[in-house]
Amino acid sequence: MVAIPSLAIAGPFRLVIQGNNKLAIVDTDGKIEWEVPWGGIHDIHVLDNGHIMVQQGGAKIAEIDPETKKVVWSYDSAKMNGNAGKRIEVHAFQPLENGNVMIAESGAGRIIEITRDGKIVKKMPLKLNNPHPHSDTRLVRKLENGNYLVAHENDGVIREYDGESGKVVWEYEVPMFDQEARNGHGPEAFGNKAFAAIRLKNGNTLIATGNGHSVIEVTPEKEVVWKIAQNDLPGITLAWVTTLEVLPNGHYVIGNCHAGPGNPLLVEVDPKTKKVVWQFDQYDVFGNSAPNSQLLSVEGDVLR
Repeated sequence: MVAIPSLAIAGPFRLVIQGNNKLAIVDTDGKIEWEVPWGGIHDIHVLDNGHIMVQQGGAKIAEIDPETKKVVWSYDSAKMNGNAGKRIEVHAFQPLENGNVMIAESGAGRIIEITRDGKIVKKMPLKLNNPHPHSDTRLVRKLENGNYLVAHENDGVIREYDGESGKVVWEYEVPMFDQEARNGHGPEAFGNKAFAAIRLKNGNTLIATGNGHSVIEVTPEKEVVWKIAQNDLPGITLAWVTTLEVLPNGHYVIGNCHAGPGNPLLVEVDPKTKKVVWQFDQYDVFGNSAPNSQLLSVEGDVLR
């Protein structure tokens, strides 16, 4: 595997992405430098040792050594710790600083933290108004304060859970912005099936609204103070808005899934000006469903 190059704070970026049944590392010139056959994902993390932790199938998490292209660790939520015989899907997980792994188990309706030998060291039930194994959650992140920030796709709600008591301490219903729900995955659809939420340093929450085709910033008092909507970026149509990364320079990198040919899979936006700084347009290589990625060539801390 090629080592991470000299670092940048604005695009073009080196990145890892999945689409068209392959998991690939793409260099700053947009060329694939590494790839393995791999099915669809919703979450991905690159570890400090360069290994890639990624979804494998519906309920398994796998850690890949890029040099050997072999899975060196895995955990199957569909079979482990009381889930055998249940319909379980995993759409979010997070490697933790202590070496454990946080997993959101849709279908079981819970968040767990496990050791690398599969022992549960923490578990917490989720609040679900409309439970479904495929869509209890999309991305979930453990915050610095120990709480969990959860994007509940089926409920259309972002909830923050106290990391000790499991109580919901903040909840935000993603708005429909006076539109009726419309079926589909592309630009023609509409809804509030939230995909991701990030707690910003100013205390606000940045939300990828999924089929709401937008990114919004919401205060603790639930006021929308910033928004990019479907057609706000010239020449770009936002469809299913997925992954979010906040760069050290304050720029946002936004995942744009199911948008069709002619639209980028990733967009870097300066939130102050709402101008596009960089875009990653490889529909021909990665297709119409590339929900998650991770930037690699960034100096400093990235919120994601």
